[in-house]
Amino acid sequence: MRLADFSFELPAELIAQVPVSPRSAARLLVIGREGLVDSAIARLPELLRAGDILVVNDTRVFAAELEGRRGQARIGITLDRKLADGTWSALARNARRLHVNDHIAFAGGLSARVLSRAADGSVKLRFTGPEPTEAARLKLPPYIARPHGPTAADEESYQTIFATRPGAVAAPTAGLHFTAELLAALAARGVRMARITLHVGAGTFLPLRQETLEDVRLHAERGLVSEQAARAINEARAAGGRIVAVGTTALRLLEAAAGPSGEVNPFDGETSLFLKPGHRFLTAERLLTNFHLPRSSLFVLVAAFAGRERMHAAYRHAIAARYRFYSYGDACLIERRPEV
Repeated sequence: MRLADFSFELPAELIAQVPVSPRSAARLLVIGREGLVDSAIARLPELLRAGDILVVNDTRVFAAELEGRRGQARIGITLDRKLADGTWSALARNARRLHVNDHIAFAGGLSARVLSRAADGSVKLRFTGPEPTEAARLKLPPYIARPHGPTAADEESYQTIFATRPGAVAAPTAGLHFTAELLAALAARGVRMARITLHVGAGTFLPLRQETLEDVRLHAERGLVSEQAARAINEARAAGGRIVAVGTTALRLLEAAAGPSGEVNPFDGETSLFLKPGHRFLTAERLLTNFHLPRSSLFVLVAAFAGRERMHAAYRHAIAARYRFYSYGDACLIERRPEV
């Protein structure tokens, strides 16, 4: 299948540059088998039922963006994750200018030596000086225009209410819509919640350059499903509740942790699972997610979950109805397509 089959045109003015306030004031497009319904995040308790379980991603975004120099060349670094040996996996802008054993100088006495470089721009670095995250700043997606860098408001707005485990380069943005008041209303409705962790890696900022889905290889990301979370999810399903994945990250990890009968197992490791058409979903019956970029692995994922034509129709409706797109935008609640 071609990546071009997952393309669409989006007016630039629909790309949200700031979130709505309060967070739960965002609009919500309900995408079901019987059609589309315009709703609101604040009405989520009405759209779910007692016994359903929300599965949320509790990763926390860390400061990951650095600017340095190798000689006169400017080098942009996006930290990905710290490895067991103390080195860092990262992505480098202008990586073609880097070679093994090159040194990159950053502000504040921080420097790094290049240990390895891959063709996709990923590098392995050994830092000297302060902890690199102390010198870094928040990495926002490129479609959020911040000519002078992230603002103090972004520092708060780009973390979810669930964020407790540092390790993500980018926020799991479906979780940005939740407030304490909304969570209380969901609990009063009888909706349960389970926390799992998928640390979104720097690879999320890379465009897909392959022309066919079969050639796409996603970067691995670290995930954790505790025994407690797996048990809560399985018990909710056994009692007739529906699993509602909050975000594509939560759905990817659920599917990575799924057993052959759809039970969710404890998980502690990496996953590079690419959810694309042809995948048989075993876990979530609903997916709450934002509107995604064309030709992205995330739009491919929602197309696999709901059906490609249905998602294209939903996005056409969202564009005509002036929904706000991407990280700071509105959301949709998607019903899983029936398995064939």
